[in-house]
Amino acid sequence: MLKVNFYRLNTIEDSKLLFAVVMSKYNGQWIYVKHKKRNTWEIPGGHREQNETIDSTASRELFEETGAKKFNLTPVCIYSVDSDETTDYTESFGQLFYSQVETLEKLPDFEINEIKLFDKIPDNLTYPLIQPFLHEKVLGYLKRV
Repeated sequence: MLKVNFYRLNTIEDSKLLFAVVMSKYNGQWIYVKHKKRNTWEIPGGHREQNETIDSTASRELFEETGAKKFNLTPVCIYSVDSDETTDYTESFGQLFYSQVETLEKLPDFEINEIKLFDKIPDNLTYPLIQPFLHEKVLGYLKRV
């Protein structure tokens, strides 16, 4: 079984942050995306490229996966996914962001097939053991700010 762990910002070495995930709202609704190779919904985000800051990863992925042109980006926390089974799987780290998107333009022709706005987290998730925890973490963050 997978376990999602959360850490305060700047408590994990930056070079270990391999992913950026961006919980985003547009016109009061959550943005979820559908990859061309899958039939499920996921939070915009992806892998950090070589020589890229984690903030740049978040901005790039948000644009590539949603067409967001004008937005703010707020780091929320670091997260990791860990397996409690005895496998060769090692804990992997990412940074979770929140974004308020002001402008959505045409979806770029990358790996995302469709974006959709939701009032709450959709049922048909790509990563159902991970994404609900990230969504809840951002909801908690928004209650505090």
